[in-house]
Amino acid sequence: MKNMIRDLVIVQHPVSVSVPLNYQVNLSVRAEGTGILNYQWFKSDEEEVFGATRADLTVTAQRSQLYICRVNDQFCNCVFSEWVKVKVPDIAKPGLPVAWRGELHIAVHPAPQTVRQGQRLTLSCSAFGIPIPHYQWYRNGHPLLGKTTNTLQIHNAEADDRGTYLCSVSNVEEERWTEPADVDIEPSNQLKVTAPKLTATDKVALLIGNLNYSHHPDLMAPTMDVHELANLLQQLGFRVVSLLDLTREEMLAAIDKFILLLDRGVYALFYYAGHGYERSGRNYLVAIDAPQPYRPENCVCVQRIMRMMQERRTALSVVLLDTCRTWYNQDCIASEIRPLVPMGNTVYGYATCEDAEAYEVQDGGKSTGIFTKYLNKHILQPEKVTHVLEQVSEDLGRDPLVTGKQAVEIKHTLKEPRSLTDPVRTTGHTGELRLRDACWRQANDFEEQTPTVTFFKDKSYHVRSCLFSPVELRWRSASLPCSLTSWLPSAQ
Repeated sequence: MKNMIRDLVIVQHPVSVSVPLNYQVNLSVRAEGTGILNYQWFKSDEEEVFGATRADLTVTAQRSQLYICRVNDQFCNCVFSEWVKVKVPDIAKPGLPVAWRGELHIAVHPAPQTVRQGQRLTLSCSAFGIPIPHYQWYRNGHPLLGKTTNTLQIHNAEADDRGTYLCSVSNVEEERWTEPADVDIEPSNQLKVTAPKLTATDKVALLIGNLNYSHHPDLMAPTMDVHELANLLQQLGFRVVSLLDLTREEMLAAIDKFILLLDRGVYALFYYAGHGYERSGRNYLVAIDAPQPYRPENCVCVQRIMRMMQERRTALSVVLLDTCRTWYNQDCIASEIRPLVPMGNTVYGYATCEDAEAYEVQDGGKSTGIFTKYLNKHILQPEKVTHVLEQVSEDLGRDPLVTGKQAVEIKHTLKEPRSLTDPVRTTGHTGELRLRDACWRQANDFEEQTPTVTFFKDKSYHVRSCLFSPVELRWRSASLPCSLTSWLPSAQ
């Protein structure tokens, strides 16, 4: 009897799998035929897998790869298995159980999201499993025709695409479901437009510290506070004028010259450290020559300064006061100052709240105002100026030295997220910039020609210094208003 030659057929094909990186996978093929059968495995690039000449192939998964097996008999017949895929999803943390053996495991669930009408909607999920998982997407419980991959894309999302999405993940062994993902579709006219970056045309700061008073207790902190704050503001690109121990006449002259340096688009900052008080909702800065008791006409009204800053149409006006706000001499008539106009982008930072005192302390061998100590800590941060002051307030509130005695108060009409770190852009404002540059050059030239003198007044020694960015200049003068005239060219 002759031996019958059977056809060569594959009775069991290998199956595709989805496994994590470096997982060992067994691919198997089963064939029937006459005589001894030979096997050879290939990769997707038609490259033979070296040594893979058996019905079973063990693969250490390094990347996603296709495999196929060729089966030969001794009569030169051959057949090929189906292509199978060893998929290695790009998932940093698969979250698989320690003893995972190929059961379905969903590693990535679709995330809720909101997209603009007309934009692309993309939802993704990813799963491991042996055999490889199959996917079917659903919206509001209904299957989506043709959406059978692990990524769902809708290129032009419409209002009808709004709903709850989930995905069924299954193979011949089992089925699992992703967590639901809510999708909202915004009308195109409701999408927020990214605001352009805010800039200043220039940055100018006036810092005044009064410490040596003729008729009131002297202070210790203003010298260091003004000096350190001036250095920080220079790092932020401010032109800084710092003055110490001014009479009322000198304070008014300095403020008037400071105001003339302001213009539309400029960031303006005024800082004062020294004695002060509050009267009828107005804040007053005490000059070193103010009598005892002092009255509004002997001092400088803060609201007057802010009104003048607003009238220059600055892009940002900041007033920082490290001074007391105790009610003083309530029988006096308040200064006649018109109400502030509602122009916005003005910020007040008070070292303390109404009818309370502000304190200075010895800190590591130097004197500093507690408010200015924390202001200097945060002022370089690239955040909205009111957020910076809020951090100052929080730090001061945690300081046990002033708990229950001093609390920062912030008032503002900020309508844009302005920051002291905003860059300077001079485009379209070169004329005003040249004028301000000339002012600073004249101030420096004047100081180089001015001799250093000292003076005594009521047996108290007063030091007055002025710092001009970027060069630091100091002088002692008996007649400071004369030097202030060098800030700007004479009015014609």
